[in-house]
Amino acid sequence: MEFHDVVRKRRMVRNFTDEPIPGDVIDRIVEAGQHAPSAGFSQGVVYVVVTDKEMRQAIGEIAGEEHYVRDGFDPFISGAPVQIVICTSEQVYHDRYNERDKRAEGEEEIDWPTPYWHTDAGASLMLILLAAVNEGLGTAFVGVFDPPALQKLLGIPEEYLPIGVTMVGHAAPDRKSGSLKRGRRSLDDVLHRERW
Repeated sequence: MEFHDVVRKRRMVRNFTDEPIPGDVIDRIVEAGQHAPSAGFSQGVVYVVVTDKEMRQAIGEIAGEEHYVRDGFDPFISGAPVQIVICTSEQVYHDRYNERDKRAEGEEEIDWPTPYWHTDAGASLMLILLAAVNEGLGTAFVGVFDPPALQKLLGIPEEYLPIGVTMVGHAAPDRKSGSLKRGRRSLDDVLHRERW
């Protein structure tokens, strides 16, 4: 599939078939996520892949699936055959930027005006979404309002924050989000050249 087509086809799917996804496909999708930019090549983004049905249901509960179902959506969080939990560690970035090639003797660590561990996790997320579409699959992403519960369930170390859950599977007919009625803003609305 051409890159332009992959980008245009990507959307948040809210229903999946129960057809399993082969392990090598999952590996390719996660490996694509590893190619996201990483400040200082810190590589502080890691992944937990969940395919076990009971674990997917528990993750669905933590991710608030009942609210989506109450609003008329299918149980797409637990229904996806694959969940990829994307995690990032702020500490990995601090450690990296205290290494000799990033901080000279006696210098302070940079101030981090932007938390690039989140930026890098978002870049990785997008590559995972696009890689899955390229494999002919559907995807969705939801945030989690109780990251400690997800950490506890999956044994994620305290220093790694789960930013959310990516669902991957074969798309089934679904109800689209009402937000889409707003339409995508035009390029003229979002693109500024040289200055705002």
